[in-house]
Amino acid sequence: MTPAARISAAIEVLQDIVERRRPAADALKDWGLSRRFAGSKDRAAVASLVYDALRRKASSAYAMASDEPRALVLGMLRGLRGLARDEIAALCSGENHAPAPLSADETALLTAFSDDDAPGWVRADVPEWLWPSFERAFGAMAVEEGQALAARAPVDLRVNRLKASRETVAKELAHLQPEEGAWSPDALRFQPGHDGRGPSLQAEASFFAGGFEIQDEGSQLVTLLAGAKPGDTVVDLCAGAGGKTLALAALMANRGNLYATDLDSRRLAPLHDRLARSGADIVDIRIPRSRGHEPLEDVAGQADLVLVDAPCTGSGTWRRNPDAKWRVRPGALAERVKDQAEVLARAARLVKPGGRIAYVTCSMLPEENDDGVRAFLGKHSGFAAVAPIDVLAGAESDFSLLARFATELGLQLSPRRTGTDGFYLACLRRGD
Repeated sequence: MTPAARISAAIEVLQDIVERRRPAADALKDWGLSRRFAGSKDRAAVASLVYDALRRKASSAYAMASDEPRALVLGMLRGLRGLARDEIAALCSGENHAPAPLSADETALLTAFSDDDAPGWVRADVPEWLWPSFERAFGAMAVEEGQALAARAPVDLRVNRLKASRETVAKELAHLQPEEGAWSPDALRFQPGHDGRGPSLQAEASFFAGGFEIQDEGSQLVTLLAGAKPGDTVVDLCAGAGGKTLALAALMANRGNLYATDLDSRRLAPLHDRLARSGADIVDIRIPRSRGHEPLEDVAGQADLVLVDAPCTGSGTWRRNPDAKWRVRPGALAERVKDQAEVLARAARLVKPGGRIAYVTCSMLPEENDDGVRAFLGKHSGFAAVAPIDVLAGAESDFSLLARFATELGLQLSPRRTGTDGFYLACLRRGD
């Protein structure tokens, strides 16, 4: 496929997303299955165009005076990819599957392309209904925070301490030009290529040998700060596919008791193979038999640490899932807040006196972060928030610079602040 034909394909996929109100991944998959002539590079290029258009949906729609798929793609080519008006016009020849030629209005808008006078939520590429939350969280820097969330994300890996060192894995992957993570001592980072994609790390021999797992550095960092130590009894209460479970096992040096569970037992399925590859043998996977069943009843009151990677809107991961921010609705936020309260109440029953809950979200919204912690503390008088400075002081490495990102009750990471996905962490200690 020519570059122009790929642009036409991206417009077609975006039209499918709009008309059928479906996730971008589903629309792209169907497009690829029905276009057997498109090779893997073509499919990757079309996907990159689609996701880039979704990253800048609001600002492109404003600058192009339209939210139609064609306008979003043209605006993205100008605003994100930096193509000049004449370069875009050359791609829109109308020949050989290229998009139709630019109209006079499109030419004028691309010439004067700007969102400088747009409302904050447009410049930040954040849904309008969520803008008050962003402003409450970040104040004068809310636009910059949103713009960082609209950028492309790097690919991070976490070196598995049980099998390798960062230096060893870096040498094994030297051909991919890894960078050391800025925060986590176990992180290596790979910048996206011109097409927005990172390297195929899961095809590397050291991955199959268990030397590393793909994991954003922010996810690594909040797991480190949770405070698990060798010999502890630890619960990963919302383990999902087990990324943080594996990190906890490594931090515990494979000593102690580590329980992993999730209300949706299907999400735990990948964890079995990942554990076998990692060499972690302290993990006890507990699968709930039914919705109301508590699979950790025998652990109640015994845990040194309960990690709650709470279900949330996922606003902190919008760099990686740009279509998700346009699909989330106010009702979903209310449901997630309810879910977070329920899982924190479960965690409170599991932690022992003197133990702690590490409450984590991949969210930038105060409703899911400080507000949720404040509501929990209001109902559970036996718990108190650990001051963020004390959370940092108790870590294995010097993370004191993160103190500037403290909220009232926790820590807020973000692409602009820390170069990571947007993660929140609050530690809650149960009284003795």
